[in-house]
Amino acid sequence: MESLIIWTIIFLISILGLVKGADWLLKGSEKIGLAIGLSPFIVGVLIVSLGTSFPELIASFFAAYKGLTEFAPANAVGSNLANILLVVGFSAVVAGRLVATKSLINTELPLLAIGTAIFLAVAWDGIITFFEAIIMLLVYVIYILYAFKDGDKNNNKEVEKLPSRADRRDHTSHLSMKECHKNRPVERPSLKINDMMMFVIGVAILGISSKYLVDSVISLSVILGMGVGAITITAVAIGTSLPELLVSIKAALMKRFDVALGNIFGSNAFNMMVVVGLPALFFRVELDDQTYSVGLPFLAIATFLFVLSGISKNINSWEGAFYVLFYVIFISALLGFS
Repeated sequence: MESLIIWTIIFLISILGLVKGADWLLKGSEKIGLAIGLSPFIVGVLIVSLGTSFPELIASFFAAYKGLTEFAPANAVGSNLANILLVVGFSAVVAGRLVATKSLINTELPLLAIGTAIFLAVAWDGIITFFEAIIMLLVYVIYILYAFKDGDKNNNKEVEKLPSRADRRDHTSHLSMKECHKNRPVERPSLKINDMMMFVIGVAILGISSKYLVDSVISLSVILGMGVGAITITAVAIGTSLPELLVSIKAALMKRFDVALGNIFGSNAFNMMVVVGLPALFFRVELDDQTYSVGLPFLAIATFLFVLSGISKNINSWEGAFYVLFYVIFISALLGFS
C-alpha cells in the first residue's frame, strides 16, 4: 500500500510537471510564432499543437527506450480520443458552441480523416514497422505543408480585401480616423529573450517529468496488476491531454475558435504520425490488446463523428455533451475488456 501511494504521488506530480512544462513551452512558442509572422490559425495548427503534444512525444520516447513497446500507440490513441471527445466536448459545452471561422472542409477535415485512416491501416497488424514509420512521418510533413499553404492562401485573401493606397487616398474624406485605423496592418510583436528562455525551460521540465511518468506507470502496472497499455490509454492519455483541454477551453471562451479547433487538428495529426512514428524509427513499437481491440474502433468512430460535426462548421453544446458521454462509454468498454 505504501508503494502504491508513493508511486501514485510521483505519477500525479509527473503529470503536473508535464502540464506546467507544456504551458511554458506553449507560451514561449506561441509568441515566437506570432513574432515571425505566422497567422493565428497556423499558430494553432503548428506551434500550439506541437507545444501541447510534446508530453506525448517525450514520454513515448522514454517508454520505448525502456522497452515499453505498447506505450506510444496507447498514448496516441488515448490522447486523440481525449482530444476529440473530452477537449472538443467540454470546449463546446463551456463556450456554448464552437464555430469555425475558416473552411474546415477544404483541407483540415479531409487530412484528419485520411491521416486517421492511414494510422488505422498501419496499426491493423498490431506492429509499427520502420517503413510504416517513414510513411507516417511523410504524411505528417504533407499535412503541415497543406496547412501552411491553406493558411497563406487565407492570409492573401484577407490582404486583397484591404483597399489599395490610391483607394485610401481618394476616399480619405469619407473615412473617419477610427475607420482608417482599422485598415492598418497589425504590427508583429517583437521577439524577446524571455520568450526563448520560457521555451527552453518548458522543454527541460517536460523531459524530467516524462522520465518519472514512465517510471511511475511501470511501477503502478506491476502493483495493480494492470497492463501498461491500460494505464497509458486512460490515465496517461488524459493527463497529457490537459494542455490541449486548457488551451482549447480558454481559446473557445475568448471566441478564438480557429485556435481551439486548429489545436485539436494539429495535435491529433502529431500524435498519430509523429508520437508513434518517430519512436518506431529507433525502437520496436507494438499495440497491446486493449488499444487494438477497444482503442482503434473507438478512435475510428470518434473521428468520423468529429468530421460530421465539422462539416457544418458548428459544434453545438449538445454535440459536445454527446462527445463527453461517448468517452464515458469508451472507458466503460475499456474497463470491461477481458
